[in-house]
Amino acid sequence: MELRERDLIFDWNTVMKPAAAVRVPETFDESLRDGIQSPSVIDPPVEKKKQLLSVMDALGITSADVSLPGAGPRAHADCLELVKHIRDNKLRVLPACAARTVVKDLEPILDVQQKTGVRVMAYAFVGTSPIRQYAEAWDLERLLHTVDEALSWAGKHDLDVAFVTEDTVRSAPATLDKLLRSAISLGAKRLVLCDTVGHATPEGVRSLVAWTRALVADTRTEVKLDWHGHNDRGLGVINTLAAWEAGVDRLHGTALGIGERVGNAALDQVLLNLKLMGAWPHDLSRMVEYCQLAGSIFGLETPYNYPLAGRDAFRTATGVHAAAVIKAELKGESWLADRIYSGVPASAFGLHQVIEVGPMSGMSNVRYWLKRHGLKDDEAACQKVLDAAKKHDRVLTETELLALLKSPAVSPAV
Repeated sequence: MELRERDLIFDWNTVMKPAAAVRVPETFDESLRDGIQSPSVIDPPVEKKKQLLSVMDALGITSADVSLPGAGPRAHADCLELVKHIRDNKLRVLPACAARTVVKDLEPILDVQQKTGVRVMAYAFVGTSPIRQYAEAWDLERLLHTVDEALSWAGKHDLDVAFVTEDTVRSAPATLDKLLRSAISLGAKRLVLCDTVGHATPEGVRSLVAWTRALVADTRTEVKLDWHGHNDRGLGVINTLAAWEAGVDRLHGTALGIGERVGNAALDQVLLNLKLMGAWPHDLSRMVEYCQLAGSIFGLETPYNYPLAGRDAFRTATGVHAAAVIKAELKGESWLADRIYSGVPASAFGLHQVIEVGPMSGMSNVRYWLKRHGLKDDEAACQKVLDAAKKHDRVLTETELLALLKSPAVSPAV
């Protein structure tokens, strides 16, 4: 009888889930705007940004924030070039731009829309939490006037707006009620709920989304909801998934989680989880390329233990683990080795399991390594390598292992 994955893995993740069809979310890549707010990254040249946009498109990402063109001439010029790139290459990814909720910031977005003939959604943000209002000396009346002036102008000029309440998770319901209803009445296409400082827990996310959905339902409109989360408490990804499960339509994030302070929700990790949860129908075989390209153009090195894209994601040198992977491969089931010691199947993302040799290795590691490198795995050679490995405090490199096999005497590598 042929065994299937469900025969060998009991999935507690699905025990409490209803048997309804899985809803596929929209996604919004903030790497080229929110991401470059990090003080540790490079704002790359526009040609590099185009490369990343093309990979976003290949991954099925719905929309991308291409700039805040009101920030200055370079931001405006980059925005124009990126929207042209989307148009000329017939990319499916939809362009959007950030703006303060003021006409001055909306005007450059309209300029790009008119010059390219491509609709560009303006993500217009305004701070709404009591702490922000106190620091800025704002009151609700001023906020309502700001929203009315900016969104009325956008409506007259056929510019689509997503209304962004900064620090939504720390904003009072009475304030949000008035501002959101005003934005809806003025034609906002989307409402963006923000965890601007990474304050929320999954329970807080669910509460806010449920409250906002009830408000939208009461207005009898078709306004959609976005979730934009930061990672200050290390909850960026799980909060984003909680927002999706609570009914949000579009999920925001950045490549490798780059962004201000400790960063935004890592969009690559969000997509990875959506894929494994059966909620992302698009091919993610270029996900590692996306992460590596982002790291390269933003001037960052991916951590060795980063999910999927880190060099150790599918790499082991531990004897017991390696032996299990090898035995799984010998069963002749291609998917089995990918899952015996991994919750993420490497082959689904264009990768494979890697077995190394080090001080915690066993003979199976050595035999496997030699076989993978097309080398003879006789008993003497295997024992020689294993004895040398046990004397080290780290995994041996390929160069060191090959040198060992050629040397008549075994000595620790430098």
